Amino acid sequence: MSNYLKELMVKPDSKIRLKHFDPGYHGKHESRKSALPEIEENRQKMEALQYLMYAENKHSLLIVLQGLDAAGKDGVVRHVLTGMNPSGCVSVNFKQPTAKELAHDFLWRVHPLVPGKGSVTIFNRSHYEDVLVARVHGLVPEEVWSKRYDQINDFEQLISTENNTTILKFFLHISKDEQLARFKKRLDDPARQWKISESDYKERDYWGDYTEAFEDVLTKTSTKHAPWFIIPSNHKWFRDLSISQIITRTMEEMNMQLPKPTVNLAEIRREYHQAADEEKSGRKKH
Repeated sequence: MSNYLKELMVKPDSKIRLKHFDPGYHGKHESRKSALPEIEENRQKMEALQYLMYAENKHSLLIVLQGLDAAGKDGVVRHVLTGMNPSGCVSVNFKQPTAKELAHDFLWRVHPLVPGKGSVTIFNRSHYEDVLVARVHGLVPEEVWSKRYDQINDFEQLISTENNTTILKFFLHISKDEQLARFKKRLDDPARQWKISESDYKERDYWGDYTEAFEDVLTKTSTKHAPWFIIPSNHKWFRDLSISQIITRTMEEMNMQLPKPTVNLAEIRREYHQAADEEKSGRKKH
């Protein structure tokens, strides 16, 4: 079995050029049908592992999803992470900053949303928009956004060290042709037309600029405590397979254990049997 945790990870200090990564790569599988049993197995493992995380209450997991329009961020949340219990998992979708948020530093709105111990949080887009969109569209000067890589690294180091948060960051890599094909499906499918934005085609004009911005993000912010993974995403099923495997293997490496009971089980059993006997006796009297 392929080890995508190692194969797709951006090693710290690597110089990334996305033209060297094939967005159509699909590993050993040739179809969704072939990959589906492995995807389902990973989903079941994630469900069990999340239960352990919630019960143990020592670890937390932050999953960051980034990619160009139609790369499949919503699809990952819908197809890969649906097995997780909502009581211990939340998905956060970062929109355009509000006036209140813009009055603070760019990480001010992010910090309250990172996962607490025992929980999983998914960032569907994230603090990285402030070195992507902000850079490409000149929302802040270069002297501002260029400092944010180090600030992001420090922030992620903080939550990793202080809150035992494991951070996994996924860049969903699609080709320009695949993006256009997905735009067409949105046009043709009434169930997807709500996703259409007037900015979709305008943003395609900045494809090269976004590519450079993502390359800098991947180069400068993939660290040992918060690695990036370049996920070939032209095939949605391979995207789901690789991400589910990476998350599963990462959680397995946490070596989580169910906590021991905090009550006297012998006493609780005695109380249970007493209650059961009284219930039985009461039914007989009626």
